[in-house]
Amino acid sequence: MEIDPVCGMQVDPKTAAGKSEYQGKTYYFCSPGCKKSFDKEPEKYLAKPGSGHRMH
Repeated sequence: MEIDPVCGMQVDPKTAAGKSEYQGKTYYFCSPGCKKSFDKEPEKYLAKPGSGHRMH
């Protein structure tokens, strides 16, 4: 399992709603909205993982 850096949810890479590469690492997302937020401002979410929103 991986952690969605936007919302902090656990994500199975096999069933993730999206993934992005950033600085040589792959990040997985629970929803297209989380992926879009990360792609727009990755540094914001890597500084404080899970700070994007509280619940889905």
